[in-house]
Amino acid sequence: MEYRIDQSEKFNGKEVVLKGWVYNKRSSGSIVFLQLRDGTGFIQGVVVKSEVSENVFIDADKLTLETSVIVSGVVKEEKRSPTGYEMMVKDIQIVSLSAEYPIGKKEHGPDFLLSHRHLWLRSKRQWAIQRIRNTIINAMFTHLNNEGYIKIDAPIFTPNACEGTTTLYPVPYLPAWKEEFDKEKISMGKYNISDNDGFPFVYLSQSGQLYIEAAIFAHGKVFDFGPTFRAEKSKTRRHLTEFWMMDAEAAYVDHTENIKVQEKLVSFVVSSVLKHNLNELTMLERDIKPLENTALGNYPVITHKEAVVRLKKSNIIIGERDDFGAEAETILSKQFDRPFFIEKYPKEIKAFYMKEDSKDSTRVLNSDLLAHEGYGEIIGGSQREDDYKKLLARIREHHLNEQDFQWYLDLRKYGSVPHSGFGIGLERLVTWICKLDHLRESIPFPRMMERFNP
Repeated sequence: MEYRIDQSEKFNGKEVVLKGWVYNKRSSGSIVFLQLRDGTGFIQGVVVKSEVSENVFIDADKLTLETSVIVSGVVKEEKRSPTGYEMMVKDIQIVSLSAEYPIGKKEHGPDFLLSHRHLWLRSKRQWAIQRIRNTIINAMFTHLNNEGYIKIDAPIFTPNACEGTTTLYPVPYLPAWKEEFDKEKISMGKYNISDNDGFPFVYLSQSGQLYIEAAIFAHGKVFDFGPTFRAEKSKTRRHLTEFWMMDAEAAYVDHTENIKVQEKLVSFVVSSVLKHNLNELTMLERDIKPLENTALGNYPVITHKEAVVRLKKSNIIIGERDDFGAEAETILSKQFDRPFFIEKYPKEIKAFYMKEDSKDSTRVLNSDLLAHEGYGEIIGGSQREDDYKKLLARIREHHLNEQDFQWYLDLRKYGSVPHSGFGIGLERLVTWICKLDHLRESIPFPRMMERFNP
């Protein structure tokens, strides 16, 4: 039977074979204590000199950090251990003796750690974060499938913007076999971003939303999940240039129902993390009380107007129709004990596809879900404009190319219905649930304004 550290309870008192790595080591002369990991968890291996052969003890003594090993021994309960179990080692087979590991016990700066991200992922903290990230992804899929949504894949190459033209990544749509173009000229960036040079430019997707909207007319409820790209000139702890997003869209769902859909999803996700990742949350020293409040649901809803009043009471200088920056979101999110919605923003600061509020045509039927504890926005959603003429007018107001959006307008010509949707940023969700200081730890290989290695 295959032994997994995370299932040690099943193997209590049994001799097992562990295939893994040496995470840490200390010695007291006659005993070597090995911190071992196998990908599923961590366990201490105890090598007692008087209980093993001379060769085994010599091998144990020469082990270096991150050496890969196959260890035989007996699993036994040990209440002093963080996991409740340890292994009494009988034999060690060295698979590959590691060179001196560059990430030691001393403090390393973020730049060093990011440059060694391929190795930093092995640390206990990063291991815990990525396990929680995995639970979050699985929970989103499970919940949406249970709610009748099906996954629809949106393209990564798109001909136009979804969330504003200033954060686009242009890509020359030029396959390698198009040898007639001057490759040196392309590499030096001397072609214009247009069709004038004989080939088009496309853009890396900012969101799959517009595309999956098309699918609701076939399936009713749909979602996507994939990488998105925004070339924002920002170095804040809340921004990455490449991140993962889940977009969901549903036919015959209005603004109020859309808020409930989001609340139900986040409650389920957080409940799943509390159920499956208490060990990882403990490793991160995460206070779980705020997460327990989140799992209960019942998220407050305030209007943009009400949020502005709250900010002014906190001595923040802000206009009646301004959007909220990171500082404003942080202040607001410390005023609640669970996530909360801000709805009905001014129309001029939001995307063209959002439906006007019938009670105030200067505002839209949108909402942002902000995480409490100072973490800010994790979801943006809205009811979508379903009227052809109004949507066309909004496209023109935003000075967008009508031809690029003709296919999107078609959705309003052939069986248009009220519909709503939202996008949830995976890394922001992970950052808040794990209570991290920066998004860069929430994704395996972060891409930021000035970093795209390793």
